Amino acid sequence: MLSVIIPTYNEADNIGRLVADLRRHAPAETVEILVVDANSPDGTAEVARQAGATVLAAPKPGRAAQMNHGAHQARGDVFYFVHADVGIHPHYAATIAAAVARGHAAGCYRFRFDSKHPLLRINSYGTRFKGIMSRGGDQTLFVTRALFERLGGFNERFVIMEDFEIIQRIRRVASFYIVPQEVVVSARKYETNSWLRVQLANLTAFAMYFLKLPPPRIARTYKALLNYR
Repeated sequence: MLSVIIPTYNEADNIGRLVADLRRHAPAETVEILVVDANSPDGTAEVARQAGATVLAAPKPGRAAQMNHGAHQARGDVFYFVHADVGIHPHYAATIAAAVARGHAAGCYRFRFDSKHPLLRINSYGTRFKGIMSRGGDQTLFVTRALFERLGGFNERFVIMEDFEIIQRIRRVASFYIVPQEVVVSARKYETNSWLRVQLANLTAFAMYFLKLPPPRIARTYKALLNYR
């Protein structure tokens, strides 16, 4: 079984569509859908429940903690971590099963934005390469239960960049596979800010991460550099 784990906070506008897509492309007997909600005031949990997901209340906020909680409750042999505003690939279940069968214990997809902005095409093209700066949670992440438990799950100290941190640990011990297909990523951050502003914020966060500065400080700096709707 594949367990799809989706951390949410105020994603009522997106979660129903995502759960419906996940269910439409894979039968319930082979895929379970777990939404781990951090007490969203906008009704995210109810929308997810009505769409057919199992909804779990997060014991504490933060994507790393939410995804760990989902993994602890999951029944699957493989975990698939997905952000609520992502458009998943229609053959996700078969693609992930095939990758694991070929010996890839973890991996992600390439992505493209739901925008025709020419500079965002550059960002999308970069996701076909193996460098850590080409990775991100928006690309979705699959990992076998055995490897996830071996690693101890997500490091909950990382209130930001938890996806980069676990991918680095995965690569030290296992094969990390980049699926040669795409998921669709929301460009809402770029629509609220300029392309350059988001790039500068991303580079600042990476620099602070590699300098091993405290994750809460990275998160505060990143949020201060961007406008959020």
